[in-house]
Amino acid sequence: MSSKGCIDIKDQDGYDLEHFVVPPHYEKDLERVLVPYGLIRDRISKLAQTIAKDCQNPVVACCVLKGAHGFFAHLVEDLKKCKNSKGGSIPLSFEFIKALSYENDQSTGNVSISLKEDDLKAFKGKDLLIVEDIVDTGKTMVALVEKLKQYQPASIKVVSLLLKKTDRSNKYVPDYVGFAIPDLFVVGYCLDYNEHFRDLDHIAVISDHGKKAYAV
Repeated sequence: MSSKGCIDIKDQDGYDLEHFVVPPHYEKDLERVLVPYGLIRDRISKLAQTIAKDCQNPVVACCVLKGAHGFFAHLVEDLKKCKNSKGGSIPLSFEFIKALSYENDQSTGNVSISLKEDDLKAFKGKDLLIVEDIVDTGKTMVALVEKLKQYQPASIKVVSLLLKKTDRSNKYVPDYVGFAIPDLFVVGYCLDYNEHFRDLDHIAVISDHGKKAYAV
């Protein structure tokens, strides 16, 4: 696994919940905090600087919904402050993509992607930056990138806040990664478990109690 200087989090890393502000309705549903909110924000600022140095042209930033919307908002905020490879600001436009592959805590392997044909055709000749919350098996992202290639963009780069270290991976690695994490099911910072936990600021490991409580 390789990407541009990601932070590698080990299996036993993390912090006791008592050291952080956690919504009371989730106290029994979390095992530990894996990545605190402050570290997430600082890492995103550094990712923005790294991405900006690689930019030469206007960029279409594509947010993969729903989990990436918090990451996307903070990344774009930081990108606006950065200088590109030519020393200028980066012209940005936005697109929003919905890709679904999870049920409970497992990737189903069936990827549903919602994109309008007119929006896809508009990608021709443009530099795309796909913004994702987490790459797990890699199946969803590979399917999305392959679909976008059909519309002849000038380039496609992918940034993911998290990359899961799992034996189920197809070995796909994004161009930019915030954190490489153990093979654990994580929630928070807009990552969900059946639409719950998006309101948790930190990235945390869900407990067995949480999995049972919010299973569908």
